[in-house]
Formats: sequence, structure tokens, C-alpha cells
Amino acid sequence: MNLHAHLVVERAAFTLDVELAVAAGQVLALLGPNGAGKTTALRALAGLTPLTRGHITLDGQPLHPLPAERRPVGMVFQDYLLFPHLSALDNIAFGPRCRRTTRAEARRQAARWLQRVGLADQAATKPRALSGGQAQRVALARALAVTPRLLLLDEPLAALDAHTRPHIRAQLRRHLADYDGATVLVTHDPLDAMVLADHLVVVEAGHVVQHGAPSEVARHPRTDYVARLVGLNLYRGTAHRHTVSLEGADLSLDAAESLDGRVFVAFPPSAVALFRARPDGSPRNLWQTAIAGIERHGDRVRIHLDHPLPAAADITAAALAELDLTEGQRVWAAVKATETHAYPA
Repeated sequence: MNLHAHLVVERAAFTLDVELAVAAGQVLALLGPNGAGKTTALRALAGLTPLTRGHITLDGQPLHPLPAERRPVGMVFQDYLLFPHLSALDNIAFGPRCRRTTRAEARRQAARWLQRVGLADQAATKPRALSGGQAQRVALARALAVTPRLLLLDEPLAALDAHTRPHIRAQLRRHLADYDGATVLVTHDPLDAMVLADHLVVVEAGHVVQHGAPSEVARHPRTDYVARLVGLNLYRGTAHRHTVSLEGADLSLDAAESLDGRVFVAFPPSAVALFRARPDGSPRNLWQTAIAGIERHGDRVRIHLDHPLPAAADITAAALAELDLTEGQRVWAAVKATETHAYPA
């Protein structure tokens, strides 16, 4: 691995204790709710937050004893932190100049980076005149201009509007594909993580709760936070072949997989069918419940179901009108066993 780190940062009411490993050319995304410790981990890697204990090894060399300015690290902050009094060109040239590169050579390198990120015509522009997407690309070029072996990205797309974000995300993905060092990305946006990262690490309350390839994490969430992130209803229970007895609910679900022992069970909101009266045919996964809430969810309507099995169900606006659903109403919910998936806990 290009980067291996065990980061322990202890504070009065919070302890971060995570291990990270990133190969050269790989992008690792740190996901987690607010206050989980993601930015603390990034700042520890950069040398901006001291470790209580642990280590950081980069290219086989210990990084943690070095001060921030001597680490071969480039960082893009959430609000980019471009120097307002410097042009785009001089913002990028700043790093090489700090490493004793001559002014002329630093500006030549900066011009090449502006060309690479498609902003050659903005060399003389000050940050206040740049769009959000342009500022992000200048910040990325400034981080890469010092030829870092570790690139740290703190919510690099958070400041962009919804219209700009997909385009800049695609550009960032191309730039990261060309970078041969290790990259650690902090984000709360699952789409950013799924598109940009090779590996996900989910942190909650300062500890790693799940890690793996994006597709694996999306298919098999292991905490309620991850399930909400990837849009699945998640439960815990005990399986006996295809039947799972759920924790905290006097209810069993039939799953597509045959397992024995402790399991997770998950199904998407789109798999839940709602009925005003008990449906004919008695689907294998069927229960009566009450509607706890109704809200717009993209181009669908999300129905929040109450006990005995709290769940989210996504239906069309036409189905909402046809069923004449209202909050507090009793309904029947059904999920096909083929759309209910169990996996070991």
C-alpha cells in the first residue's frame, strides 16, 4: 500500500480511531454523518491535527513525525481557500515557490496546470471572478502542482450548485484517474463517493463501521446510516433457511437467500407495494401498518410506515391519488421474497 495509517486523536468528548490503507493510484472515500471524525482524519493526515498515538506511513516512510509543511501532501479544502489577492496562475505557482522553485519556473509549471484543467484563459483572473467550478479546478491544480504523493480532498464538490456539480464531478474523476499517488476523499454525498472512489470507508462516532468496494457497500449496508445513504430498508434478525425472524418486531420475512444464524435483511423502498385492503394471493412478506408520513422524493412519493416494521415505500403520485392515502391511515404492505435479500451479520 502507498499509504497506511492508524489515526488516533483523543479529545475530551470524542475519540477518533481508524485505520486506512490506500494503494498508489487509488481513491479512498471517507463517508459518515456530521461529527463522525472524517475531517479530523483528513487533518491528521495533513499534519494539521496532531495524533494522540498511531502512525502514518507513505511510500514506506513514516510521515507522522514531519510537520505539515514538510509532508508530500496536497490538500483541497471545502471552500478552496484560494489566496484572494493572487491570480489563478499565482495561486498555483505558490506551492512550487515555497519549495524554492524559481519564480519563472513556478509560473511555467502553473501555466501547464491551468492548461491541464482547462483554464488557460483564466491565468490572470482573481478568485472572486471565478465560478465555483473554476475555483475548484484551480484549487485542485494548486494541490497537484507540488507533485504530492498523497492528495487530500475535503468535500471538494460541496460548494457547487446542483447544475454545475455533475460536470465538475466528471472532470474531477478524469483528473484523479491520471494521478499516480494515493487520494483520500471526504464526502457526505454517496453519489460523489460512488463515482469517484475505488474503496469506501464508513466512519461513525470516530470508528470504522464498514468498508469495501462501492458496489459491495451499496448492496450490503451494515448500519442504519449506510442503509439510508444507499436507499435501503435494513433490519437485523436470525435466519433459518429462507425465513428471517426480525429483532424488535413480532414479524418474519422470507428472503431470496437461504442462510442460518445472525443476518441483515434489506430491500429497497421501491419494492414495497401498498394496499388499502388485504391483497389476494397472500404474498409471503405481508403486514398491516399505519402511514407515519408522506413526502415528495425525487419524481416519486415516499411513504413512511410505522410499526410493526418501520419502513420507507416509494410509490408514484398516481398511486398515491388512486389509493387516497393519508397520514395515520391503516394499510397493508407487501414485499416479494425475491426482492428481500439477507446476508451474514
